[in-house]
Parts: sequence; C-alpha cells; structure tokens
Amino acid sequence: MSTRGWLLAASASLLALIVLCVAWEAWLAPLRPGGSWMILKVVPLLAAVFGILRGKRYTYQWTSMLSLLYLTEGVLRAGDGGLAGALAIAEFVLAVLLFVTTTMYARNSAPSRQRQA
Repeated sequence: MSTRGWLLAASASLLALIVLCVAWEAWLAPLRPGGSWMILKVVPLLAAVFGILRGKRYTYQWTSMLSLLYLTEGVLRAGDGGLAGALAIAEFVLAVLLFVTTTMYARNSAPSRQRQA
C-alpha cells in the first residue's frame, strides 16, 4: 500500500475509534446510566486528529503508542456481558488497525525511505 493509502486508513481508523468511544460511553453502554466520565478517554485521541489528517510523521509515531492503551482497554473489557463486550471487541479491532496503519505510515514516510530527486 502507498503512503497515501496508509494515511487514509489511519485517518479512518482514528475517527472511527473516536466515534465508537464517544457513542459507547455516552449512549450505547456507559458504565453508569446517563453517561460517565469515561467519555474523557477520547481526549488524547482528539489531540492526534489534526496531525494525522495532515500527515505529520511525529504524530503518527506517538499515536501508534497511544493506540496500545485502547487496545488494552478493549482486551480487558471484552469479557463484559452484552453490548459492552461487543463494543470492547470493536475497540480492540479499531485500536489494532490504528496501530498498524500509523506504524506503516511512519515507516514508509521515513526520510531514509524517500526517493532522492
């Protein structure tokens, strides 16, 4: 896949993870009825949005490490019953996708891999 393809895939997975986390903690299956403060877990992802959309290599590097926190949460909460367990599995899948796409973009956009003109 090209560098542009990795950028688009990373952008889509980041935005999908943000939407999933907000919907999960606000309406679908919050820890407490009516929503919970867990919705704030989206704030670190929001900090990455503009850098990811603009193709900033450094943002891709730290976002790849950040995605591992969401991967861990997905694994830990996957054992919850009902909709919360299904949402946790979806979070896990999106976090893995975000990790892979950000890592591959950072790898492919490295200065040592750029063609010399």
